[in-house]
Amino acid sequence: MKNPRSSYLLEPPEQPLPAALLFLRQARFCLREDYLVKIESSLGLLSDEQIWWRPNEASNSIGNLVLHLSGNARQWIIAGIGGAEDARDRQREFAERGQTSKARLFDLLKSTLDEVDEVMAKVETEVVDSQSDAPLQRVCVPQGFRQTVFDAISHVVEHFGYHTGQIIYITKMLESGRVRFYDDQQLIADCGLRIAD
Repeated sequence: MKNPRSSYLLEPPEQPLPAALLFLRQARFCLREDYLVKIESSLGLLSDEQIWWRPNEASNSIGNLVLHLSGNARQWIIAGIGGAEDARDRQREFAERGQTSKARLFDLLKSTLDEVDEVMAKVETEVVDSQSDAPLQRVCVPQGFRQTVFDAISHVVEHFGYHTGQIIYITKMLESGRVRFYDDQQLIADCGLRIAD
């Protein structure tokens, strides 16, 4: 079992790393070990019907957000940085209304993040081989925007965190009290804190 105190935290490296490698390490960790795990936990608490629930027509469902995260990460990193064909249909991400099961949604998100991680691993190798951060300063053009690789990765990680929070919030609205990522009592014990009487 993972240490509850560090389940969603990246342990410091054993040896100092260049900032470029620390950045890539943190980005890869956030996407696969933090955000994806929290989304998977949220999806696991909900029915297929709840995944597509929306409070009003102007809001997105969890299903739409998962499709959107997959499309954004594919466009910005897999295509924008990695050079794959950009076949994103952004409007479809928001137009879908429940045709995809939560299992298929999660499989899509996970396979997308597997490909994203492969692209970032290649960038990491380029950083190591060049012994510089130049690979992060290379220009790419995701979604028609001139960006550095650093900026594109930063955008995807920030965007993913934002929508992960929305997914968690909707899950908490639908399944009050069932969403738990941390064992508060264990965190208090691990940190040597005491609860006031």
